[in-house]
Amino acid sequence: MTTPRKKKTSTPKKKKTGAAVKTGAAGRASKTKRKTAAAAKKTSRRKSSSTAATGTAASAKKTKKASGPGKKKPAKLWTRGQSGIHANGLFAAVDIPKGTRVIEYVGHRLTKQQGYERAMAWLEKTRGTDKGAVYVFEVNSRWDIDGNVPWNPARFINHSCRPNCEPRVIRGRIFIIARRNIKAGEELTYDYGYDLEHWEEHPCRCGAPNCIGYIVGREHRAKLRRILRKREAEARAAADSGK
Repeated sequence: MTTPRKKKTSTPKKKKTGAAVKTGAAGRASKTKRKTAAAAKKTSRRKSSSTAATGTAASAKKTKKASGPGKKKPAKLWTRGQSGIHANGLFAAVDIPKGTRVIEYVGHRLTKQQGYERAMAWLEKTRGTDKGAVYVFEVNSRWDIDGNVPWNPARFINHSCRPNCEPRVIRGRIFIIARRNIKAGEELTYDYGYDLEHWEEHPCRCGAPNCIGYIVGREHRAKLRRILRKREAEARAAADSGK
């Protein structure tokens, strides 16, 4: 902030007469004119410089925006379509290399108790229908995700006993990862990993050579095969005894 000053005043002088007055006035006018011209020129230079700088900055900003790397939306790797396994499914829209994150499995985050209750409620509601698939995914020892929501297209991925994808938890999020190279048009599948509880309510129609007819995790299939063989033996024995 500038300090206020008193206005300067000139010492009174004796008035000049005749030619001296004229010459003095002309001199002062000429001097004033030169000062005005110089000031105008200086102002013009400043304005021109400022305009040029502003124009250059705007031009650089425009060029930077135009030449900078644009944010391209990543190509969708999948498409939804009618499945030969069950109802709708997801299919590879392009060739997908092994290890690719194909899609994220999203939904409501639940506690373990909430996840169990929701899964049991859904099973009870759909008992006797072909809609008994449970969409609750285990994230860790504390949290589950219920993917039975409209904004989760990954819920349409069907089970296969010989899948080309697998679910993987990465930093608290579930991604469906390609287990091998997948050709465009192939249906995307993964192993649902169900245990043996309620196994009869989950028939499998994946058509894989190693399919045992029910959706159970790979670690449970040997035991289920023994159960099925035992049932077959009992059925044959019952049929033979009835003859």
